[in-house]
Amino acid sequence: MNAQPTTDMAADSATASALTRHLTSLTEALTARLENETTAFLEHRAQDVAAGLAQTQEMANQYRRETAQIKANRSLIAAAPMSDRTALITATQTFETVLARHGLAVEAARVISEGLVQAIAQEVSAARAQGTGYGATGRAAPSDGRAVTFNRTA
Repeated sequence: MNAQPTTDMAADSATASALTRHLTSLTEALTARLENETTAFLEHRAQDVAAGLAQTQEMANQYRRETAQIKANRSLIAAAPMSDRTALITATQTFETVLARHGLAVEAARVISEGLVQAIAQEVSAARAQGTGYGATGRAAPSDGRAVTFNRTA
C-alpha cells in the first residue's frame, strides 16, 4: 500500500516537470520571436515581421491558453523540481520585459504609419481640391476631397 503513493508522487513530479519545461521552452521561443520582431521594427523593417505574424499569433495564443490553465490550477506544476520552476519564472520575467519593449516598438510603427497615411491623404486632397465643377451661379463649386482620401476611423 505504501508503494502506490510513492509511484503516484513520482508520476506527478515527472508530469509537473515536463509541463514546466514545456512552458519554459514555449516562453523562451516566443520571447525570441518578439525580440526579432522588435529589432525589425527598430531597424525600419516592419515588412519582415509580416511573414511570421501568423506563427507569432499562434504561439502567443498557445502561451495564453497554457498559462491560463496553470493560473487556474497551480497544482499542475507544484510538484515540479524547484530548478524547473525557477527556470520558468526567469523565462517569464524576460518575456515580460521583451513584451513591453515590443509593445513600444509596435506603437511607434503604428504612429509612423498613420502619419504617412495622413500626409498622403492631405497631398491627394490638395491635388483634388482644384475645383469640381460649376454651381448655379456659374462659379466653381468648392469640394472637400478629404472624405474620399482619408478616413480617421480606419
